[in-house]
Formats: sequence, C-alpha cells, structure tokens
Amino acid sequence: MATSESRISTNTNTIRFGILGCAEIARKVSQAIILSPNSTLHVIGSRSIEKARAYAKANNFHPTTKIYGSYDEVLDDHEVDAVYIPLPTSLHVEWAVRAAEKKKHILCEKPVALNVKDLDVILNACDSNGVQFMDGTMWMHHPRTRIMADFLADSRRFGQLKTVQSCFTFAADEDFLQNDIRVKPDLDALGALGDAGWYCIRAILWAANYELPKTVTALRITENGARVILSCDASLQWEDGKVATFNCSFLSNLTMDITAIGTKGTLHINDFIIPYKEAEASFSTVSEGWFTDMALEWNKKPSEHIVTTDLPQQALMIKEFSALVDGIKRHGLQPEKKWSTLSRKTHLVIDAVIASIDKGFAPVEV
Repeated sequence: MATSESRISTNTNTIRFGILGCAEIARKVSQAIILSPNSTLHVIGSRSIEKARAYAKANNFHPTTKIYGSYDEVLDDHEVDAVYIPLPTSLHVEWAVRAAEKKKHILCEKPVALNVKDLDVILNACDSNGVQFMDGTMWMHHPRTRIMADFLADSRRFGQLKTVQSCFTFAADEDFLQNDIRVKPDLDALGALGDAGWYCIRAILWAANYELPKTVTALRITENGARVILSCDASLQWEDGKVATFNCSFLSNLTMDITAIGTKGTLHINDFIIPYKEAEASFSTVSEGWFTDMALEWNKKPSEHIVTTDLPQQALMIKEFSALVDGIKRHGLQPEKKWSTLSRKTHLVIDAVIASIDKGFAPVEV
C-alpha cells in the first residue's frame, strides 16, 4: 500500500484536496486521497496549528503537505480544488456553504445534514457555484456493489423485488457512549440513525433502484439521557407492496447485512459497509430455490461470488470524485447530480423516521 511518504504526485492533472478537521474518519480518507491515482493531499487544516501538526505527524503525511491552523485558511488556498469535510454534522452547513462559495468541490461525511432543509442549503450552494458534491458513503464505490446491482436488475434470476432487510450495528464501549460526538445533541443530534442508519437506508434505496417509499414507520428506539438515538428500527412501505425494514444501533454486536428478496431470487451480503478483506469482497445469491422431495435439504445452495479490487473502496470513492472534479475543471463538464440526489433521498427517509417517532410511531408519508 502506498503511503504519503512513498507517493507524491507530479501529475498536474491530479485533484488537490484540503481536509477540514482532524476527525478519526479523516485518517482513512486522507490515506485514500494518497492512494488514489488522480488526487493528492495538499493541505490539512484544524482549529489550531498545533493539532494539525500533530495529526500530520501521527499519520505520516508528506512534509510538503501544507498545515493550517484554521478552516478558513484551507478554503482561501487557491491551489485547493476540493475539500473533504469530516466535521460534526452540526457544522456541515456552515463549512460546506463556505467551501462552495470559494468554488471548492465538496466531499462531505455522512450524515450530510441534520435534516433535508439544511441539506438543501448545501446543495443549493453547490449548484449556484458549479461545484461537485458527493457524500462519503464508501461502499457505493466498491465494484461488488455494481455487480450485485446487476443481479437485482436481472428479471430471470432475481425477478421483482419484494422485501429488503438491512442492519448496521456495533457494540460501542462506555467511552463512546459518553463522549463520542455521535451521542452529543449539539454535534450529531441524529445519533445512531444518522450514523449507522444512513447506511441501512441507503442500502434499502439502492436495492429498490432508488425509488422512494410511500410511507415510513419507526418501530422502536433507544435513547440516551440527552435524547439522542442509540438504536432504532423502522419499516418502509411502497405502493406496489414492497416492504423494507432496518435496524441500526450502537448497542449490539457488529453486523453489516443486506438481504434482498425477489420473486425468483435472493441476495445476501454480510459485510456491505466494510468488507472482511480489503482486496476482495463476496456476496451470495440463489435463484428459484426449493426443497428436495423429502424436504430434507435445499435443491440449490447459494452461490458465493468473490469480487477483487486493486484499490480499497475508499480510494475508489476518491478516484471517482476526483474524475468528476477533473471533468468540471479541465473539460467544462457540469457537476454530476446523481450523488446529491442520492443524499437527498436518504435524508428524506431519515426525516420521515424522525417524524414518525415524533408522532408516536405512526406511519409518515415521504
């Protein structure tokens, strides 16, 4: 694996990134920027120069990486093409809008905002300034995701989608449950719904070819003393009879599952957010399964499919984002609206879950 010490791009066509903040997730994305062949880590900025310097040293950033003691300095750097924003969700609107106004393309950590209204402020700023927007949902960029989508679209092998179940849970330790920004109402008020639930909802929409449900019903929640959600279950219903459910939690064992069931086939994946292995990922499918004559076993066993990749999914995300930015910067193309549309649909469902909770777990139209 390349490191910041071993790969410094001399290609003038690479996209130069600035990072706003020293969040834990930024360690992973900064290395992805370094690994991607069409990007380079140009600058890291924090609220203090001391923190930025310590972060750069701890992550072995190349000595040529600029270090700033404020976010504004990152945005004012005319050499920065794009910014990655891993700040607490409550700060996304302010800094994403500022970045867009400085003509910086935006890769923003999820959840992008606290609600659709705030998200629209960000997306409108991006539209007004002609900059590319993408959220940081890494698994969307793994080649496995495209291959699984081909199976779901196959009317012969999968048929018509009938139901989806998605789950993302992890058992957070006591320090996380007391101190992490994701349990603080002033920083990430959506809690587990915004953090883990984002992935579940995106997975359901992906399986449904991004068709929004008609109604959403929250089923159960657990909150901390500050009324931040620690676990949540919800159901989505479509007018054609499709149904989906999801469970997201900071209180249960690590699980990252999608099960999509059609009239002719079933897809299972058990590591959809972070694959068990970086260089390869698997999923299983079965079509027209039934029992043997004595109903002692299945007549077909699920087939395992393995997908390999030369780059980890986070680097593939950076590569795709950088290619879009390059198309705008050097070839006069328009920003790709697909990614903002997917972010907005995901947030619409999150808003509906919150509304259902507020209405005593009643169904809410999306």
